[in-house]
Amino acid sequence: MTMSNSQTKKLGEICDIIGGGTPSKLNASFFVGNIPWATVRDMKSETIKYTEFKISKQAVKDSSTHIIQKNNVVIATRVGLGKICLLEKDTAINQDLHAVIPKNNHQLSVNYLFWWFKNISDVIVKNGSGATVQGVKLPFIKSLEIPLPPPSEQGRIIKILDEMFEGIAKVKENTEKNLQNIKELFESYLQSIFSNPGEGWEVKKLADVLKKTETINPLQNPNDKFYYIDVSSVNKENLSIENAPIIFGKDAPSRARKLIRTGDIIFATIRPTLKRIALIPEEYDKQICSTGYFVLRANEQINNKLIFYFLQTKTFNQQMQKLQKGASYPAVTDGDVRNQIIGFPKSLPKQKKIVAKLDALSEQTKKLEGIYKQKLLDLEELKKSVLKKAFAGEL
Repeated sequence: MTMSNSQTKKLGEICDIIGGGTPSKLNASFFVGNIPWATVRDMKSETIKYTEFKISKQAVKDSSTHIIQKNNVVIATRVGLGKICLLEKDTAINQDLHAVIPKNNHQLSVNYLFWWFKNISDVIVKNGSGATVQGVKLPFIKSLEIPLPPPSEQGRIIKILDEMFEGIAKVKENTEKNLQNIKELFESYLQSIFSNPGEGWEVKKLADVLKKTETINPLQNPNDKFYYIDVSSVNKENLSIENAPIIFGKDAPSRARKLIRTGDIIFATIRPTLKRIALIPEEYDKQICSTGYFVLRANEQINNKLIFYFLQTKTFNQQMQKLQKGASYPAVTDGDVRNQIIGFPKSLPKQKKIVAKLDALSEQTKKLEGIYKQKLLDLEELKKSVLKKAFAGEL
């Protein structure tokens, strides 16, 4: 991290590094002031995105937090390790954050400091340690060596980076819009299928088109091995099963009780609006899933994939949102799902034709999503490459 016409300084020599803290939650008056109080959850972009948390002057006085003046750099040194933000307002910070403020007697631009931190964020992350939460200590931050070119060179680098990143940001914004539009297009078509029934359709409760499923107690076969699909095993982005562990019956958790078969659909009743839905492939035939799922097994009246797509509709999701109960772990019951109304053609060939159309559109949507997601990853890599060149004196 060197460049021509620059000297190297330890960060602790040219910057004041100030930590934060959390006012006592037992004193309600501490959280009724007008001073923004930031935590790592507010570091969602390159500037702090302020939440509703505000504290009083007394809270600052009686706690270890500090008010950091606007237009300074804040870094996460514990939770969210490696995140870097600029402050747009005078802001108090919590104990997971540190402000890095250039000393008056050193000619260090805050924006230059910000981009330099962005460039070495991976170094900070790699040096994290801790049993439960990864973090770095204050001496490590102070020991970081920063190239310090003349102010004119700092200004030149900042100007180049600002211009290049503005262009990258526009491309990223357009790509994200395209990605969202692709998702919405599929969701809209899917909704239209079930909202506009044609001739020869009938309407029934899901309960009327499902077969009875089985429960099992793996502890009765302690030495048998099986795939266990818990609620976290379903990827809600691509609706597939990922990283399902293989465990012995003797090690089965109490929730491992539902037997699944090829072609079944599982729907997570815990936090139902997250849409953890999956169609069971052959490799998971006669395996076990959590009681956190409702298992739907289609009877002879309906194509199983038609049910799979119905569970993805806006209408079904809205019903689950209305029916879910519980503040910490909102959930619906298996009965809530059974009672939902589904419309479908009586003709199985017509059902098959609808499923074929949805399969084709779903496949096309996934391909386009993959292209746009890769483009977003490429843009992030481009930003990293530009930063590396900037602080290696190659711009």
